[in-house]
Amino acid sequence: MTRNRSDQQHTHVKQLLNKMDPEVAASFSYKQRKALQKVINTRDWRGHAIDFRPTLALPFLPWSFYIVFLGGVNRRSLTNTERFTAAIVFLASLLIVGLVLIGLVFVVLYLLKSWLGIDIFAGESLGLWDYFKALFE
Repeated sequence: MTRNRSDQQHTHVKQLLNKMDPEVAASFSYKQRKALQKVINTRDWRGHAIDFRPTLALPFLPWSFYIVFLGGVNRRSLTNTERFTAAIVFLASLLIVGLVLIGLVFVVLYLLKSWLGIDIFAGESLGLWDYFKALFE
């Protein structure tokens, strides 16, 4: 039996109140509980530029797994650890992109050298030029 959306919303408020001190949770008025429910319902979880949430259900297993990949403009302030991690990830990304670009430049220069017939080491070849020519035959 599945719950309807209203029951799920009330469940979220109950879970939130259960995590509080019982005296504090009991002190909430009906109006305050409705306000909590309203805040929980208006959370903007879907406001991301990239929102990829695939689910993987494996046969013969009682569980399914999910992966969440979100992307967009960060509207929250970062802690020092998050700033440091972001800087490291940026530098690593820059290094990887730089290495790929340098590799592509070397491949293009090698193909240009082979096209011009320049043979730096006699009898030695990577076979890249032959593979490249075979693509266009």
